[in-house]
Formats: sequence, C-alpha cells, structure tokens
Amino acid sequence: MLDILKDRTYRHLFLAQIVALLGTGLATVALGLLAYDLAGENAALVLGTVFTIKMVAYVGIAPVAGAFADRVNRRAFLVTLDLIRGAAALALPFVTEVWQVYALIFLLQSASAAFTPTFQATIPDVLPEEARYTRALSLSRLAYDLENIVSPTLAALLLAVMSYNSLFLGTVAGFIASALLVVSILLPSPKASEPRGIYERTTRGLRIYLATPRLRGLLAVNLAAAAAGAMVLVNSVVIVRGELGLSESALAWTMFAFGMGSMAAALFLPRLLERRPDRPVMLTGAALMIAVLLALAVWISLRGLSWPALLAAWALTGLGYSTVLTPSGRLLRRSAHAEDRPALFAAQFALSHACWLLTYPLSGWLITRFGTVPALIALSLLAALGLAVALRLWPRGDPVEIEHSHDNLPPDHPHLQGHATHRHPLVVDDLHPRWGTRF
Repeated sequence: MLDILKDRTYRHLFLAQIVALLGTGLATVALGLLAYDLAGENAALVLGTVFTIKMVAYVGIAPVAGAFADRVNRRAFLVTLDLIRGAAALALPFVTEVWQVYALIFLLQSASAAFTPTFQATIPDVLPEEARYTRALSLSRLAYDLENIVSPTLAALLLAVMSYNSLFLGTVAGFIASALLVVSILLPSPKASEPRGIYERTTRGLRIYLATPRLRGLLAVNLAAAAAGAMVLVNSVVIVRGELGLSESALAWTMFAFGMGSMAAALFLPRLLERRPDRPVMLTGAALMIAVLLALAVWISLRGLSWPALLAAWALTGLGYSTVLTPSGRLLRRSAHAEDRPALFAAQFALSHACWLLTYPLSGWLITRFGTVPALIALSLLAALGLAVALRLWPRGDPVEIEHSHDNLPPDHPHLQGHATHRHPLVVDDLHPRWGTRF
C-alpha cells in the first residue's frame, strides 16, 4: 500500500491531508473548552449549534464550490482555501461572544466544504490507475482513523504545558503546512467543460449523481453508514460515562475500538477489491453494521450492558463502516469525466453530510428519550432501510465500461475519432444522458 507514496505529487497531497487533519483535531478539543468558557452549562448547546453550522455549510456550500472548481487553477484554489481556514482558526482565540464563534466556524467550514471535495477529486487525476487509486483511498481512511487517535493524545500533552487557546495555533500551523505542501507541487487541472449557466454548473454534479444508479445506491449506503456511525459518535459518551459509569480514558478506548475496526478494513480492502466488485463488498459492510447493532441490542436486553461487549460491537461496526465508505471514491471516479469530477465529489460530500445532518440529532434524541436499546434498534432499522434501497437502486450487474455504437452519428463527430464502436466509462453525460437510468 505504501508504494504509492513514491509518487511525489501524491506524497505531498497525503502529507497535506495529515497535517490539516491534525490541526482540525486540535481545534475540536479547543472548541469544547472555549464553548465551556463562553457558555458554562450551556456549552453543549453551543457545540451542538457549531456542529449544525458545520453540516449546513457542508451541504449548502459544497455543490456551489464544486460547480466552479474546474474554472480556476486547482492548486491556487486549494492554497487559498487553506489560508482562509488558517485565518479563521487564528481569530478563534480572540473571540468574546458566542455569535463570533458561530461566524468564524461557518467561514472555516465553508472553506472546508470547498476544499475537501476538490482535494478528493484531484487524487484520481494524480493516480489514474484504479489499483493505485484504491490504495490511496485506503491510506486516506487510515489517516482519518489515526487522526481520531493522535489528535486527542497530542492535545492532552499540549494542554499540560499551555492554555487551550494555544491549540488553535496548532490548527493554524496545520493549515499553513497543508498550503505549503500543495503549493510545492504541480496539480493536473482538467480542461473545463463547455460553458454553462450558473444553475447548470451548480446542479450538474447533483444531477449526474442522482441520474447514476450506482451513485443512488451509494447515497443509500451512506445513509446506513451515517445511522450506525451516529450511534457510535453521538451516544458513546452517554453509554460509557453515564450508563457504565466509566472514566474518560474508558471513553477514549471505546472510540479507539471503533477506529481500530475501521483501520483493519482499510488495510485489507485494496486486495479484496482487486478480487471482488465494489457492490457486494460495500453492501456486506452495511449488513455487518446492521447485524452488530441488533446483536448488541439483544445482548443488552438479555444480559445487560457490559464494556467488553460494547468494545467488540464498536470494533465490528468500525469494520463495516470503513468497508462502506472507503470504496466510495472508486464509484465517483468511474461515474464522470475528469472535468465533472469536482462537481460530482462535491455532490457526494453534500449528500453524505445531509445524511449525517439527519442522523446526528436523531441519534441523540433517541437515546435521551427512549434509552440505549431502542436507539440501537431504531438506528439499525434506519440503516436497514438504506441497505434495502441500495439493493433496489444499485443494479447487480454494474459494468465499469459499456460497449456502444456510434453508427447514427455524423462521420465528422468528434466522439467517433475514426471508430464506430468504443468502450467508454459508464458515465452520465450530455451525449448519452440515458446511460444513468438504463444501467
């Protein structure tokens, strides 16, 4: 897997992702402490609003940014967004009112909503071979999982010798380092698509996404992953600290179990995806998450809640979670031409976070109102609904390419290029708009 780091361009992009993630992780810890300083007992409400603002920015800004990403120099665009994020983080230690936190977080997350899908759409252009791109996706998943472990540990060490406001300086350093790494390389910028109106550009990624059966299936399994993931990310603190009465370190180990399951999947997926198609692998991951949540609910009902059972369940949930999410980029890569990839990745970014915008508050409300077992059952049923929809919308025979004839096109049509029959990636485009619904 690590051999792809020999590619200098990808190596710099991967390192940029790591330092930006570490900076973001430090900011997450510092934000919690800042919210407590500003709002006291209402800190949870402040943080809840912050996460809502984050999701709203992701859902609303990403498609707009993706629509224009092929109109600007990609390297300059990414560097500018990193600098905006760094400036917003630099201002956070100086805020004195809650509304200022909200404004700066919206600015920072809006820049992230433009940066992340553009960054993700760049990787398949840097690594055009699918096998190498699959390894890059797994490395990216590992980076996210390691960030969940390293950032809190690093924050704890830094807080022993400095104030929490200083953590924001680490966030700024992460974004600046990311900008320097991106500016040190040349990035491919695909030729812009033909001129289109603002509405056409803004909605193109969403329309391609929703017109492509495999991507409609991807959206459904995203819902399944969000339902299971929200149970872990939102409710672990209530289960570990409240119901089990364990320490903060026990909560950290509980989240570590989820991360380890996710990392295990990221390690074995590249070889598995060389032998098996994406569809059965991803649907199996979704089914695993559903089965684990239901099994945990049954276990608690029969034997009561125990920490070892929770650790095992969260590790298996992490395994299924990563199995669903890691191959997503492969589906997006093969579903659009290079010039449409930023818009398509932006659509995935927005729609997947719309699922989280639903499941985050739902998960918290369920456990607060009804308890752990009903929350497990309800979220597993929501995940099962996502899996059922995916099975219905994602065709079993999902070709990567389709052979088709151009006999009815005029001889001088540029798509012919001297041949009547071609094999092209199965994408939805203006010439063959029905491909998305026929296959």
